[in-house]
Amino acid sequence: MSQKEKVVDLIIERGSRLWGKAASELSADTRFAEDVNAKSVHISQITTFLEDELDIEVPYMQFRRRKTIGEAAEYVCEFLDEEDDEPAAPAAKAAPAAAEPAAKTVAAANAPKGSYNTDDFVVEIDPERDGFKPSPGVQYMIKKEVFQGEELEAVYRVARKPVASQEEVDLANSEDPMARMGQGFCPAFNQRSYIAAPGIVCDQDVAVTMRDGTTIYADIYRPEDSGPQNRVPIIVSWSWFGKRPGDGMSEWQIMGVPPQTVSNMAKFESPDPAYWCHQGYAVANVDVRGSGHSEGDVHMFTHQDREDGYDFVEWAAVQPWCNGKVGMSGNSGVAMHQWGIAAEQPPHLACIAPWECTTDLFRESLFEGGIPALSFNEFIAAQVTGTGGVDDQIAMAQKYPFMNAYWRDKIPNFSKVTVPVYQTAGMSHFHLLGSVKAFRLCKSRRKWLRIHRDFEWPDTYEPANLEDLKLFYDRYLKDIHNGWEMTPRVRVDVMDAYDEDYCKGRGETNFPLENTEYRRYYFDASTHIDGDVYAMSETPAAVESAVSYDGNTGQVEFDLQFNEDTELTGYAKIHMFVEADGHDDMDIFINVQKADAEGNWIPWFTLNEPHPGAWGKCRVSRRELDEKLSTDFNPILKQERELKLAKGEIVPVDIAIAPSARFWHKGEKLRVQISGRYIREGWFEPLAWDQDNRGNHIIHTGGQYESYIQVPYIVPKHKPGEFVSR
Repeated sequence: MSQKEKVVDLIIERGSRLWGKAASELSADTRFAEDVNAKSVHISQITTFLEDELDIEVPYMQFRRRKTIGEAAEYVCEFLDEEDDEPAAPAAKAAPAAAEPAAKTVAAANAPKGSYNTDDFVVEIDPERDGFKPSPGVQYMIKKEVFQGEELEAVYRVARKPVASQEEVDLANSEDPMARMGQGFCPAFNQRSYIAAPGIVCDQDVAVTMRDGTTIYADIYRPEDSGPQNRVPIIVSWSWFGKRPGDGMSEWQIMGVPPQTVSNMAKFESPDPAYWCHQGYAVANVDVRGSGHSEGDVHMFTHQDREDGYDFVEWAAVQPWCNGKVGMSGNSGVAMHQWGIAAEQPPHLACIAPWECTTDLFRESLFEGGIPALSFNEFIAAQVTGTGGVDDQIAMAQKYPFMNAYWRDKIPNFSKVTVPVYQTAGMSHFHLLGSVKAFRLCKSRRKWLRIHRDFEWPDTYEPANLEDLKLFYDRYLKDIHNGWEMTPRVRVDVMDAYDEDYCKGRGETNFPLENTEYRRYYFDASTHIDGDVYAMSETPAAVESAVSYDGNTGQVEFDLQFNEDTELTGYAKIHMFVEADGHDDMDIFINVQKADAEGNWIPWFTLNEPHPGAWGKCRVSRRELDEKLSTDFNPILKQERELKLAKGEIVPVDIAIAPSARFWHKGEKLRVQISGRYIREGWFEPLAWDQDNRGNHIIHTGGQYESYIQVPYIVPKHKPGEFVSR
């Protein structure tokens, strides 16, 4: 059998499961797009599978450009040893040296039962009475709770229950890319201390009592020689994702991160004990209240979660192996908790490193721009395993669809965060909004922001970034004077095109940048360029005009060609006049993009996927601004009531655009893409919005309707002659 035939068989082996096809239905002539509707996530899984089986690296972007399985196999053969007729056998995976074999699963009868029996509190849901539509197969509890002094009904879904044995589970082989990252996996309860890897001891299922008597459980990984004579700082991973997912997989499968980069000791989106323990740190993987075997209910980012975090920090600081300094780490969901806990000001919390975080769940996630987006949070809630209930934000979003005390309770008090902070913000993901806002509003005098173009997971485990984070922790958890303070307060990657940056890690003093000049480019529907594309100009259009598009399937674009090299870094916003033809509301989705001189879209890449650009959203009935929170460069919606449109009514809307940093060369075009839907294909996360569009959307420009985009133009710092320094 030839090399190509072998590789074809491997692609068919993996692809048949992904596409729901029998292997006999696939061949070298099978076309990825036309025959099996292969998605980008499928191609990613296939290349990862080939890399693992063949012990090679397969460039994803080149692989995905092949039209058939046979063409893809020929490309893979370029990386194989030409002297062999068959691919080399995959290298055997060595067992961890000196690691203690896993103990047998503890019977369910010996595991904690939780603080109460959920069956005693389950109620039948009446959508009209209870204010939400129940999800199929989900049991619910409704409890009276106080949020910011106001008593409200709080909805909890009954969590998936831990089971006695999951030894047969290998999440690494799951068809679901999110499941392969171990979310919600709960291994058997087994209190013990053992050598987890050479030089690393794990104190497993350690009980920690909260101030109200509730017991939660944590796994503590620490250097083997740590103790009263060698005290070390501890880094806390605080979330409900499951503290020991490595027990449920042969190896980590993290999107954008090569296999075996992260050890099986790591929690999802969290610091890896296999790295940090060898740097002289302990790592706490915590199952928060209600998750895993911990007692109580999962409280997602509420005051209860913040108080529990305070209690755990203070418990960890006085352990006999701890030097009294506690830090927090993690990205995404694990990062989101850190701001709230830091705002409680635990005395022994020395610093935090929230790498990518939403910080206003209502405005930045469930109702970004006022448009409901519940499916992703439904997915998150369904992953939680525990003995009690899970704060059901999906049900609560239906029950309380406007900003109230429940939602405000989830927003950290940034003014009370005074410890050192190292925040990151990825320009390609939805955590961007909360990350930059948290940095801006935080009152700490020792805060740093790194804005980058990568997705959060590869950024987290990139060696250079780990070393950078180690400098931060060494300074504030070990009191090592290593020059960290010389790190620029803000570092920015300015993107150019595809996977190239105009500059990387440029140092700045603040964000928005000090040399920002806000400029306005005006939409002109009277000047048609081509197809759905109309003109933008530096001066307002004199003539009133309008352009319309189908609210569900159409789009319109406005282009402006730059006559000089231009950098736009910071916050943009859209101000435009709109009308709904055939409905009393409209959902608007914005992508701010770059095009070449001929009008061809030039994307940037994240996880080797084309990103649609800096984004913004608005449900027009929720257009009312919160004057206290809004600035001229960043409008924020109040979202306390609806203002439906009358027939023929034309209204102004202000739409915040997520901050970004991008460079346009002379002759390239700034493009504003406007639609009634989010235009993006092939992304692996289950992102979706509950749009309310009917009929046509009309955009009015010119004359009394000065519709425009306001952009953050970066004035060159120096421009002697032909030389330009930014």
